[in-house]
Amino acid sequence: MIATTIATDFCRTVTPSEIATVIDYYSRGWFLMADEECGNLGWYRSRDRCLMPLDQRFRYPRSLQRVLNQQRFEFAISRDFQGTIAGCADRPSTWISDDLAEIYQQLQQHGWALSWEAWQGDRLVGGILGIAIGSLFIGESMFYREPEASKAALVTLVQSLRQGGWQVFDVQLTNPHLERFGSFCISDRGYCQQIQTAVAQPAQLLTPTGDRFSSHSHSPAASNHG
Repeated sequence: MIATTIATDFCRTVTPSEIATVIDYYSRGWFLMADEECGNLGWYRSRDRCLMPLDQRFRYPRSLQRVLNQQRFEFAISRDFQGTIAGCADRPSTWISDDLAEIYQQLQQHGWALSWEAWQGDRLVGGILGIAIGSLFIGESMFYREPEASKAALVTLVQSLRQGGWQVFDVQLTNPHLERFGSFCISDRGYCQQIQTAVAQPAQLLTPTGDRFSSHSHSPAASNHG
């Protein structure tokens, strides 16, 4: 893992120019994380990047298809964005600090972030927090409060990404759970080559109930950060 730190005062009041900087860094392969012990934010990138396939390599168990057929969950986009952040951060040790949560909120308000959510009635029971730049979707974190909720959200999200013209679904770091769905790793260099095209081409997300999200395209400015 390669990392570089940023000043803590950057995170207190997120100005429009700082939002542009955040998007520029993400569009070049970096991602934000807070130190789990002290909470200081840093920019990170991995020598290998984990992607979720948006083609026939994506897979999931038949038992999960039964859950989807039973329509146990309703799916929404950013109905409770703050609740999704809280759900993702609700664990004994988390890299989503208060400062990072505020940055996510600001990104969502400016159309750069969203939550793909699973609901049962009026309860938010799972979801995926993501940053959207052109046709690049960066899955930051996911959570569940009911069995299969986050898995069902992942399947329906992939289906919508496919239909909406998205090119890359970045899940950042691999783990056994993601590998069961077909996730794979590529080099950091290969990842940056893929997203150069993706960030410049807008795309859309649509839920079965009609929630819609349209992404913004982005052209990274010339800089020295990657």
